[in-house]
Amino acid sequence: MTTKSVAAVLFDMDGTLVDSEKLWDTAMTELATEYGGVLSPQARMAMVGSAMATSMRILHDDLGQPWRDPAEGIAFLHRRVAELFVGGLEWRPGALALLRAVRAAGIPTALVTSTARQLVEVALDTLGRDSFDVVVCGDEVGAAKPDPEPYVTAARMLGVPVDRCVAIEDSPSGVASALAAGAAVLAVRGEAPLDPALGVRLLETLTAADLDLLTSLLTPLELPR
Repeated sequence: MTTKSVAAVLFDMDGTLVDSEKLWDTAMTELATEYGGVLSPQARMAMVGSAMATSMRILHDDLGQPWRDPAEGIAFLHRRVAELFVGGLEWRPGALALLRAVRAAGIPTALVTSTARQLVEVALDTLGRDSFDVVVCGDEVGAAKPDPEPYVTAARMLGVPVDRCVAIEDSPSGVASALAAGAAVLAVRGEAPLDPALGVRLLETLTAADLDLLTSLLTPLELPR
């Protein structure tokens, strides 16, 4: 048996690479206030890592306003979050160093996020447009996380087998998406609680993550005798 090499590293964005969930908190709270209500902490936690349509449904149900037009709320959030991204995106501990190490090693990378393309384009000014070989956004797939499609799509676009990829995530829906796709998963604690899961290595921050750790997450390859 020998260790498999990492074919690609697939990074989530919000809460994983950048500390942007607090900016989404601000925007979601402002939208709830605009609607005359107060967003509960439980509802906000349920939104983390979800597609916008799902988040709008959670918000409207939480406020007791299921009749609200989700498109209206999404447009508000896109405008407000774009403003917040411009001035407030900060790297999470260890994230930039890990991304640089992966790039320096020549390992392909993908950004796999539930966030819409127009906001990702703003975030890439901080993340670096040359940091990723491919970018998969939440509004560019048929099914968002926790469906496996985003990670399956990223591996296909990179031309690598997904079971030789390591996905780095911070949310339950993101972890579920990556596992369902067949990737190995390195999880970092974020806003939403993460329960231990088979096939997932959980860290408090990415400061302890390196290439050796990523490689160790892959199942050893059995060579023919």
